[in-house]
Amino acid sequence: MTMDQNITALERAFQIAKSGECETLTDVKKRLKAEGYSINQIEGRTITKQLATLIKNAKADPTATPGTAGV
Repeated sequence: MTMDQNITALERAFQIAKSGECETLTDVKKRLKAEGYSINQIEGRTITKQLATLIKNAKADPTATPGTAGV
């Protein structure tokens, strides 16, 4: 996927975290960079905690379908 001008980096980070396709926040940031997004907004205790929780929940949910978050 390439950068969508209508989606902010923060919104995309949440989509990726929910997808179950990344194991860690570092993986989410790498994916954002690969898609052309800046990771400058992906910092701070609250944001990183929310993203980590979404990643954990996506991995714990066997009914989640990777790649369909935010679609």
